[in-house]
Amino acid sequence: MLTRKNILLVLFAMFVGVTHAQQTNYTLSQCIDIALKNNLAVNQSDLQVKIAQINLQQSRENLLPNLSGSISHTVNNGRSVDPTSYTYVNQQITTANYGLNSGLVLFNGLAMQNSIKQASLAYQAGKMDFQQVKDVVTLNVINAYLQVLNSEDQLVQANYQLDVSQKQVERLDILDKEGAAKPSDVFDMKGRLSADQLGVINAKNNLNQAKLSLLQIMNVPFDKNITIERFNAAAIQPYTATEDNIYNTALNDIAIVKAATLRRESAEKGLKAAKGALLPSLSLSGGLNTNYSSGSEPIGYTNQLKNNYSTFLSLGLRIPILSAFQTHNRVALAKISLLDATYVEKNTQIQLKQSIEQAYLNMTAAFDRYQILQEQIKAFTGSFNAAEAKFNAGVINSVDFVIAKNNIDQANSALISARYDYLIRIKVLDYYQGKLN
Repeated sequence: MLTRKNILLVLFAMFVGVTHAQQTNYTLSQCIDIALKNNLAVNQSDLQVKIAQINLQQSRENLLPNLSGSISHTVNNGRSVDPTSYTYVNQQITTANYGLNSGLVLFNGLAMQNSIKQASLAYQAGKMDFQQVKDVVTLNVINAYLQVLNSEDQLVQANYQLDVSQKQVERLDILDKEGAAKPSDVFDMKGRLSADQLGVINAKNNLNQAKLSLLQIMNVPFDKNITIERFNAAAIQPYTATEDNIYNTALNDIAIVKAATLRRESAEKGLKAAKGALLPSLSLSGGLNTNYSSGSEPIGYTNQLKNNYSTFLSLGLRIPILSAFQTHNRVALAKISLLDATYVEKNTQIQLKQSIEQAYLNMTAAFDRYQILQEQIKAFTGSFNAAEAKFNAGVINSVDFVIAKNNIDQANSALISARYDYLIRIKVLDYYQGKLN
């Protein structure tokens, strides 16, 4: 009999099961979204952007006037000066002071304005870093996704190879029972069958490994039963963009290059801000004060505060003369930071150029390999069909048939790998052009 407590436990278990149920079917877009959400490097980069945003906000707020209040209560014993009458008294008195003060920097060599520009450029660079991390994760997901598709196709091919060998073994077993088959042919085909069975096992393991890699990038638990949405990966066309076009596009658009440029520009503003501290600064300050003294009684507390109000307004000029060379050293450090940022920018551009050259070379080789394998498939298909017909007719032995079968099997497997290798290579070039989607 189900009690109220048992029903609640069952409902709770069902809720937990639904809550922790893992998705089993994924599209490429879903894989990318999940990876970006779960990737710790992406989350950390997002935090850095938020820190840069706060720094920018603070640099702007530094232009605002400061405002502070003060309150003090003092008990004096013996001879002291009454702060309200400014006469000496020799008694215990209680005094209170209230103040409100504000100050505003009118000019400081544009140091604060340049600091705002420096922080703004650093914030923009941080956003580019964030985009770069997301682009890398996206590219990794796409590559892993294509590897799963490749492994699925390889498994289909392995099963097809196994099916061909299985049918030949079944045919030879029948002929063997009738005494019409050579024992060597039977043994050769059974050996080929075992090899194809092993090939299926390896293909299944490779598929699981590919799924594992994809799910690890997504940072979700491994489940070998997941499925992914397939898309047309068979239409292979030559890549139209030239190497120079890709580099010029990447130089202007890719996040890692833009981040390096923004950081160099930020360092330039930082140098100007440091130099601004060498110039005189002009500031305006003002305040409001009042006080109370028990020595001035019988005037009441509130009346004393009202009567003792005083205000001041001050315009100050600060001329830096000597500060243990701290300001000069800050300028020197800012110059080094600018030079370092310039080197980073140039090195980033050089590495980008080299990476694109290598990626373009890999893409070209992958396309050439795919085209040659297509021609090879045509040749080996004709050879295998002829060998199969002759083997079935008893014209050739099992050795010749197995050789022909091995050739076509290896060529089909190589063609599948070449197709996905080319797709991965063009995705890398798409990344450099900001076309990942």
